[in-house]
Amino acid sequence: MFKGRQGLIVWLFSLKNAKALRRFGNVHFVSKRMKYVVLYCDQDEIDELAEKLASMPFVKKVEPSYKPFLKTEYENSKPDKAKEYDYRMGI
Repeated sequence: MFKGRQGLIVWLFSLKNAKALRRFGNVHFVSKRMKYVVLYCDQDEIDELAEKLASMPFVKKVEPSYKPFLKTEYENSKPDKAKEYDYRMGI
């Protein structure tokens, strides 16, 4: 069946080793300016993978993504009347 996926944000000292992170999961994004990599892996192995990555010499810090735990269904979200009028006018 479908396994849950979760992201890991891996902060690096140098981007030379960003390519080596592909063997730990799917590399989704690499920021050249801020020197971090967003890596997706299975949710059940996130803890041991974070420990393994944190012990590497080229990794500064590892943070898990909290996106799977955020509530995305909003309650009582009524659109503003002024904005609703603007949307109909095409502004």
